[in-house]
Amino acid sequence: MRHGADGRFTEADGLRWENAEEPTATRTDAPLALADLLSVPPGEPLFTYQALQTADRGRVRQLQATYVPFSVLVGTKYEEQAPPPAPQLYEALSELGYELNFTEYVRTRMPLPDQALSLRLPEGVPLLHILRVARGDGSKPLALEEFHLPGDDTELMYRP
Repeated sequence: MRHGADGRFTEADGLRWENAEEPTATRTDAPLALADLLSVPPGEPLFTYQALQTADRGRVRQLQATYVPFSVLVGTKYEEQAPPPAPQLYEALSELGYELNFTEYVRTRMPLPDQALSLRLPEGVPLLHILRVARGDGSKPLALEEFHLPGDDTELMYRP
């Protein structure tokens, strides 16, 4: 993934993801699995963004969510206003003085019915589920980004 001069991200193969609708911030409580990854107590309030994203004129679809614990934003300008969703979130966290690093967790699984419908997956096609944890200084988790993509034609490449 490359960051373009216009602020948008482009995949290595040239795909440009666009939100099908503008994501809006909602308040949710951290479920156990996400709380563990974010090192917060279950039930801690999170800013949450969810979006259906498309590329290649709508042919390719992914579900994307961004989660930011309220506790991360105490004492910042985002204490009273919602932070931007990812990927702009990473620029905002950098501006707050965090040096970011990322850990990704990748797995495949069968989609839930609503995920299969949103992604237009044929029966029997698995999901690729990616969790990206953004960490700051001292490895403190700051945010989590979650992706659900069709697992039948997705390629990942990581550099050592």
